[in-house]
Amino acid sequence: MTVKDVGIGMLGSGFIGEFHTLGLRYVPNARVVANYGAGPERREAFARRFGSRPFDSIEEVCADPDVDLVVISLPNHLHLEAVRTATANHKAVACTKPLGRTAAEAAEMLRLAEDAGVFHAYLENVVFTTETMRMREMIEAGAIGRPITIRAREGHTGPHASHFWDAALAGGGALLDMASHGAEVARYLFGKVVAVRDVFAWGATLVHGDRMSGEDNAVMLVRFEDDRLATMDVSWSSKGGLENRFEVYGDAGRIVQDITSTVMRAFIERPAGYIGEKADTETGWVFPVPDETHVHGHDAMMREVVEALRAGTAPRETFRDGLAVNSIIDAAYRSIRSGRWEAVEPVKTRAVSTRPGDAVAAAMVASR
Repeated sequence: MTVKDVGIGMLGSGFIGEFHTLGLRYVPNARVVANYGAGPERREAFARRFGSRPFDSIEEVCADPDVDLVVISLPNHLHLEAVRTATANHKAVACTKPLGRTAAEAAEMLRLAEDAGVFHAYLENVVFTTETMRMREMIEAGAIGRPITIRAREGHTGPHASHFWDAALAGGGALLDMASHGAEVARYLFGKVVAVRDVFAWGATLVHGDRMSGEDNAVMLVRFEDDRLATMDVSWSSKGGLENRFEVYGDAGRIVQDITSTVMRAFIERPAGYIGEKADTETGWVFPVPDETHVHGHDAMMREVVEALRAGTAPRETFRDGLAVNSIIDAAYRSIRSGRWEAVEPVKTRAVSTRPGDAVAAAMVASR
């Protein structure tokens, strides 16, 4: 059987754009054919590395007839413009997290995609890691009984790019950047048939006040309609490298995973090059990540997106999910200001098909 070629237009030639491109390496007949990024030198270097054609604008990439799927790996403030341009050119579109800076932006992106009738995917890599998917399988098998609470801890010493530090431009600080992962992990593990009711949050600038106005540390409590709770603890001032720990507790057991733990460790007196995302040191005891693209879920995520596009079906994560996450984060920022639990605005969307795993979650809710 012939596999349909899928040409990718990559918007963003930086850190996350490279992850998304490397995530295509094992996907048959799918490759980046056009790219755009900040500055001619960076986009031309990207094009040489991955064999694509560099363009000078978002519009040129989206209008390219060889592009079937536009992948948005740009800073937060450019997501809406990119979705507007891609949908105007009737291209399938996939966007990195967070979908928008606010729920209003995310809702507009969903509207644009649905009105244009184009395929849309939300690129949340953590729900595609081997460990997170195995957690879901164990929950569905009833291994820990009914899941009761979820806890996420994510931290590092701060973003790698300057645009993250401008809260007004990016839409927020550590909360938007990192708790968006935990919010979607919680929805994925509890089952998306259970809506989020309200959120309580704290956030403050404790360490990086000299370079940012947003929060560099935050805690968010997410309460679902059935009173179950997920907690996200995030930091841009955590020393010792990237932290990504997720725990789920049930009435018959618990599951704990640490995506950033690695089977490798080394003591080195000379630098060995790239060790892993947000590594704080190049010598002494280091913990290299053997295949970071796979470990962080980008291989599985990009394969699923391309295969869904080829099959003409909705991907596992769509803009509806991105809007749900933005709605949770919006409520968290309102809570930081008010000091109270804040209701999450219900997500109004068109009909959505129910996945088998969500049917299992619904049965668990009904049995309480």
